[in-house]
Amino acid sequence: MKILSPEKQNQYQNELSRFGRVSELLSRPGCTHLGVGPMSKNCVDACLELSDEYNAPIMLIASRRQIECLELGGGYVENWDTVSFAQYVKSRDKKKNIILARDHGGPWQHPLEVERYPDIEDAMESAKLSYLRDIEAGFQILHIDPVISNSNADPSAEWILDKIFRLYEFCENKARELGREVYFEIGTEEQKQNPLKDIHQLEYVIQSIRKFCDERGYKYPTYLVVQTGTKVMETRNIGKFPSQESEIPAYLAEAHIRDYVALCEKYNLKIKEHNTDYLSDASLSVHPKIGIHAANVAPEFGVAETRAFLEILNQHGLKAERDEFIDLAHDSKKWVKWVIDPAVLTKEDKAVICGHYVFSTSEFRDLKKRCEAILSAKGIDLNEHLKRAVKNSIYRYLKFFNLTSGVHS
Repeated sequence: MKILSPEKQNQYQNELSRFGRVSELLSRPGCTHLGVGPMSKNCVDACLELSDEYNAPIMLIASRRQIECLELGGGYVENWDTVSFAQYVKSRDKKKNIILARDHGGPWQHPLEVERYPDIEDAMESAKLSYLRDIEAGFQILHIDPVISNSNADPSAEWILDKIFRLYEFCENKARELGREVYFEIGTEEQKQNPLKDIHQLEYVIQSIRKFCDERGYKYPTYLVVQTGTKVMETRNIGKFPSQESEIPAYLAEAHIRDYVALCEKYNLKIKEHNTDYLSDASLSVHPKIGIHAANVAPEFGVAETRAFLEILNQHGLKAERDEFIDLAHDSKKWVKWVIDPAVLTKEDKAVICGHYVFSTSEFRDLKKRCEAILSAKGIDLNEHLKRAVKNSIYRYLKFFNLTSGVHS
């Protein structure tokens, strides 16, 4: 029998306590849990501080573009790979309120897979490697989203189910081998390649997954991604979810939201909403009341930090540096997928949309160092200023999702 060193024993016990706490955090009643995209180091630090200050659970929902294993090239956020990201978060999570979650795992969810692996089987093997590194690093929620297809045809429900089953089995078995426990999120935010919009088709998928889990002795998934009428483009939510409180009751009936809630309750699933960015306060405040259990927000927090950076440079006369950043962000072309009509947007508009994508580039790091030195001489801590802007943006969700009530717990 192998005897673990005291250091390894302590690490193992810490991991067990973290996983045991996830169930406790996700069962907090009367709230909508918040998933935050780790858009930057300042965004991650903002989550760590807010979760401690308000004793609030926060899921850090890392997409494969943001955080990825070394073998697949890492991610664009802080140049972190899966391990270094997890280590950074866990070492600073004082109250163990942060839940590490993989957002949009699955084949062709990473640009490198799209380039290298046109065959689905190769892409699946790459996705499995990504999941394995997640589990090893201590990720607690894994999103299985095998909806992206490299063909023009929409994938069928059967095609999707086959991929879900294979990835689910891989992750469950690897987690057991490593003595870990993982929770699953199933579904997609895709609104074009998505055969699961129809509630009857969705119930068929749920039943199929439960049968699969029963046959193998696996736990059922925790979250189901449901389309609630949200969609992010540019710096606004262009979905159908109403912004005025008076319009919400009629919309809930029209969009059959309560039917989806009832469906999930029937199968003991939690609803997960994606693309929640930029919704109004009234829209957010109704989320806990109508049974939306969790909601993801990401681009809004990157935009908040970008705007704060541009504003402080403008306030202190750093025009050359401001223009340099706008050029850098604009020329990255990362705004393309977020824009409806590029002709009506200025270069600065486009830079605001995608500025966070360049935060980890050497060019931006050099520029930021110069700005930090100038602002420090004026008694201004640039990173604290940027982090505060992100914290304010995140806090709005914590407040309206009823997640700040645990501050005295």
